[in-house]
Amino acid sequence: MTKKRINNILIIIQRSNGDVFLSSPLVDALYENYEHPLIDLLVNDHTLAAAKTLNNIHRIYTFSKSSSRFTEALKTIKAIYKKYDLSISLTASDRSVFFSIVSGNFSLSATEDSIKKSWWKKLFLNSSYYFDTSRHIVLNNTKSLELLGIETDRLTVSPKRFIQKEASFTRSLSKSGINKFIIFHPSAQYDYKIYPVHLRIKLLELLNTLDIPLIVTGGKSSLDMKIKKELPSLRNVYDFIGITSLEEFFALSNLSIAYIGSDTLNMHIAASQNKRIFAIFGPTILQTWSPWSNELQKNAISDKPVQTYGNITIFQADMPCVACGLAGCGDNHGKSDCLYHIDTFTIFNEVQKWLKTSP
Repeated sequence: MTKKRINNILIIIQRSNGDVFLSSPLVDALYENYEHPLIDLLVNDHTLAAAKTLNNIHRIYTFSKSSSRFTEALKTIKAIYKKYDLSISLTASDRSVFFSIVSGNFSLSATEDSIKKSWWKKLFLNSSYYFDTSRHIVLNNTKSLELLGIETDRLTVSPKRFIQKEASFTRSLSKSGINKFIIFHPSAQYDYKIYPVHLRIKLLELLNTLDIPLIVTGGKSSLDMKIKKELPSLRNVYDFIGITSLEEFFALSNLSIAYIGSDTLNMHIAASQNKRIFAIFGPTILQTWSPWSNELQKNAISDKPVQTYGNITIFQADMPCVACGLAGCGDNHGKSDCLYHIDTFTIFNEVQKWLKTSP
């Protein structure tokens, strides 16, 4: 493929917020290599806010799973049919691959390792690669660059900055006497990723003794609202749950000095801003979903109770089942026993040690 032939590109990502957000290095590499083509996204509608944080995006199509799948598919096909010089699906599902095939003059996609599932995809796609769950999502998302002959020295997750919102927060926080603060993000999309309430309260009580403001963030979901009601009343704890949009979280996070909290999109946002990260992991596979270090160009590759690489520290339980990759014990989005075995003093001591040595 030559650069002159690539004027418009469609990237299809029909998975979660994290998958969409961590496609940033792919988008930026395509934008630079093909000399600023129009790059469109096709994402699930619940990830639209995350998609809007990416740079170099021209248009975003959304697919609603709450509507008739057949009707949505027909509407999408009509909108994208043969409109692109290049289409790339980062999702190996049948529907996503089909969208890539019908939309691009050159179609490329991730596929499953199973020949039974992927034979027809490889037959109709111009090129494909195996989605390797043992590799980080950033490395999977940029695998297509190799197939396109695009060389990259660095893979950097670099979302938009929301300058006006940062300025607004700076003014409002300064009026409250807050100039230096840490983000504490206890929530996640799923309950099985959330640090238990009694340990969460104990951790906040310990962190409160450090005498630095802790801004607690979260959305408006039922899980977030439950956490909001459980927050202890402490001198250095400020409750921002339910009052900030995703764009406002970007601004607030960029003004912070560190992130403490769950394995979730907000963790990846803070990591992309090169903040000091203290992440609490349950059953999630680190090789795929640990924070990506822009500085070191790496992620965590093994399970350890405490590990630090660059500005990122990860906490896990010291249990033989960690990390299982299941949606909680029993794989039913319920309780994760491993989260009950991560000691609050261990987290606190790492934060305290860092604060004593930070400028």
